Amino acid sequence: MIKKWYYYTSLIVIITFLTLGFKPFSLEIKPWFYIAKTDGSEYLFPSKDKDDYPSQTKLNAPFTGNRLIGFKEAIAFKESQGKYRKVNSIGYMGKYQFGSKTLRAVGVQNDKDFLKNPALQEKAFIALLSKNKWILRREIQKYEGKIINGVAITESGILAAAHLGGAGSVKNFFKNRGNRHFRDAYGTSLKSYMRAFGGYDLSYIEADSNATIND
Repeated sequence: MIKKWYYYTSLIVIITFLTLGFKPFSLEIKPWFYIAKTDGSEYLFPSKDKDDYPSQTKLNAPFTGNRLIGFKEAIAFKESQGKYRKVNSIGYMGKYQFGSKTLRAVGVQNDKDFLKNPALQEKAFIALLSKNKWILRREIQKYEGKIINGVAITESGILAAAHLGGAGSVKNFFKNRGNRHFRDAYGTSLKSYMRAFGGYDLSYIEADSNATIND
């Protein structure tokens, strides 16, 4: 009788041990594969906040976004392949290929210092955008969204064309309904800039007739 009692007791202990041994245990879930529920807003690029973007001086290739930084890098790539120290055959300088006269208009007095200073070049480009946006404010208001001589007119296209040929050339373009074909010394047309750089959102740029690098 006692042997049977030991037998059944031992059997119960063994069964209990085996049952506990196969009980599932919790695993720590690593956060690197956990997907949280979000509204997706953090993945909407380009951001409306200019502080979300890295410094322009650290970019090695054009940014393809449709806001200010994308516009700047697209223009720079076309003008100089983004090279701050580049001087072309007719003396235009820097990442955005400024002439000396234009530099003076935005407050830059020393061409050599300008070439050595990437931050100054970025400020000069923004100042020129602000100045041209003020000079061409009526043209932007009147023609944006229209088709002129086969070109869809946008604010960014107008400002890009002004960077290429000056605000006066852009005014003449609209005065003649796009029938006078301005080209720079290398044969690049005003129309090609209006077309290539249209559709960027430059609402961040304020029109300012007195814009300089010191603003």
